[in-house]
Amino acid sequence: MTAQTPTKASAHKRPAAASDPAADAVPNKALGNKSAPITMEVFSDYQCPSCGSFFESTLRPMINEYVAQGKVYLVHHDFPLQMHNHSGEAARWANAAAKVGEFQEADAALFDNQAAWTASGDLQKYVAAAMSPADFKRVEAILKPCTSPPPTSRVDGSAPQADHACPVDVYIVQDIILGYQVPVKATPTFIVHYKGQSYPASSGIVTWPILKQFFDSLLSQ
Repeated sequence: MTAQTPTKASAHKRPAAASDPAADAVPNKALGNKSAPITMEVFSDYQCPSCGSFFESTLRPMINEYVAQGKVYLVHHDFPLQMHNHSGEAARWANAAAKVGEFQEADAALFDNQAAWTASGDLQKYVAAAMSPADFKRVEAILKPCTSPPPTSRVDGSAPQADHACPVDVYIVQDIILGYQVPVKATPTFIVHYKGQSYPASSGIVTWPILKQFFDSLLSQ
C-alpha cells in the first residue's frame, strides 16, 4: 500500500459554495514535507480515547520534532467507528477544515478537547476556537449541505454510503475503504513507509521515545 499524497483537485461542485474554491478542493490532511524520508499513515477516530492518547503522547511531540524537521510526513486517515455517536461528525469538521487549510488546527482542537465535546456534542465550539472567524465561516459553509448522518466504518466491513450533497463525505468514505484494505481492526492503526518498504500495520499506543528509536534506526540505514 502506498501513502496517498493529498493534492488539489475538483470534487463535487456545490453551487451554494461556488464563491469559495476551497469547497471543491481535496482536503489536505497531511502534515510536513511529502519528500520526507519517512511517511507515516495513521487511521484514527476523533472520539476514540486511545486515539486521543496517541495524539497527545506520541503524535504531538513527533509533529513538533520529526515532522517539523522534515524527517516524517504524517498522513491522517479518518476511520470513524460506528460505536461512537460523534466520530463521523468530527471527521466532517476535520475534512472541512482541511479544505480551507486549517487541518492541523482542527485536528489538535478535536483531540485536545475530546472529553468535553464527547460529553456535550458541541464540536463546533472547539473547531471555531481553533481558527479565525473568517475561516470558520468558510468551514460552516462547506458543511451546510451535510444534513444526513455522517458515514462511519461498519462492524460488518461493508462500505458506508457517502452523502453526495455533503462535500466532505466522499473523502471520509475513501479513508474508511482504504482502512478496510489494511485492514484496520482497531484505532489508532498506523503504517510506516521508508525507502519503498511498507512495514506491517501496528495498532494501539506506542510512546514517542519508542517510535523515535524506530525512526532513528531507519534513518541510520
